[in-house]
This record gives sequence, C-alpha cells and structure tokens, in this order.
Amino acid sequence: MFKRICFAAFATLAMQFAALTAQAQDENYVAGEHYDLISPAIRGSSDKIEVTEFFWYGCGHCYNFEPQLAQWKKSLADDVVLKGSPAMWNAPMEIHAKAFYAAQALGVLDTVHIPLFQALNVDRKRLADEDELADLFAAHGVDREDFSKAFNSFGVGSQARQANARARAAKITGTPELMVAGKYRISTRKAGGQANMLKIADFLIEKERAMQVSQAGS
Repeated sequence: MFKRICFAAFATLAMQFAALTAQAQDENYVAGEHYDLISPAIRGSSDKIEVTEFFWYGCGHCYNFEPQLAQWKKSLADDVVLKGSPAMWNAPMEIHAKAFYAAQALGVLDTVHIPLFQALNVDRKRLADEDELADLFAAHGVDREDFSKAFNSFGVGSQARQANARARAAKITGTPELMVAGKYRISTRKAGGQANMLKIADFLIEKERAMQVSQAGS
C-alpha cells in the first residue's frame, strides 16, 4: 500500500513538473525573437481566433508542412479557425492563387488541394495556365466549363487580390508562414523549424484567448 501511495504521489509530482516545464518553455517565446508583431493588426473575417497559413502550391517546404498542419488542425478548439492564404510574387503564383479560390468556390478544395501540391512538387508540372489547371480539376471530377467560370469570376479575382494585400500587410518574407489573430507572424526561420511554428501558434492562440477573456470581463 505504501509503495502504491508513493508511486501515485511521485506520478502526480512528475505531471505537475512536466506542466510547469511546458509552461516555462512557452513563456520563453519572445516577440521579435521567435515571432513578429504585425502593426497595424489585420482585421479578420470571423469572430473566431484566425490562424492564417501563407503558402504557395509550388513551395516544397509548404508541401512538406501540409501533413503536419492537417494533423494540427484536428486539435484546434471550436473558437479557432485555420485559413489558407496563397502568396503571390509573380504571375504563376497568381494563377495558382486563383486555382485555390476557384476550388473553394466550387466546393472541391478538399479534393484538389493535395493534388495541386503534388502536381507541382512531385510530378514537376508547371500548371502555368488555365488549361493545365482545368485538366487537373477535370481529372478530379470537375467540369471544365464550371472550372473556367469560377476561375475567371469576379469573386475569385477579388479574393486573390485580397490575399495579395493581406500578405503584403503581414510583411511575409517566405512560405510557409503563419499569422495568428492578425497580430502575430510566425516564420520557419525565427521559429526554428516547422514543428516549432505550430507550438508557437498554440502559445499565441492561448495568449489571444486570455486577452479576449480579460477584455470581456473589463
């Protein structure tokens, strides 16, 4: 009995120590060192805590990050939402950004998101024009005419322009990068790796949540 009690006490202390250690590690995340502040903050489009991933389908680092991000998304609380925001620094990236928003408009993003990554990073296709993208969408059950209408629609063009403005306002320097609550930018370089990007995002989500609670109570 005494041994069981001692073991239980030791296990409890170990858990408390682990929690304190994790908390101490979280407290070591410093603005300017591990993540950057965005000023002025960028207004979100929902009442949830928004985490935005800046990405490009042709980015190998983004392709490798995608499985980690998808798994992390499953752990998010109901008050958090993850959104994609394609980066664009040249004409091909603009075309790929429109493909992303066309997929959203057609309700097939879950179907073509990974194939778009794979086409550019594994199959080494360029997907440099509407016809090539239409072929890919058609291969996944999307009518070519429906794709063309969505791809060239005012709504998709507007969303692509907004994404470009968002990236510029956030001052992203590469992909993938994360933005939390429109206030904090997390890069792979400052975070020290993709896994750490997600840890810092968790920390900043908690920081934002605590701030919202404090403001609601004041």
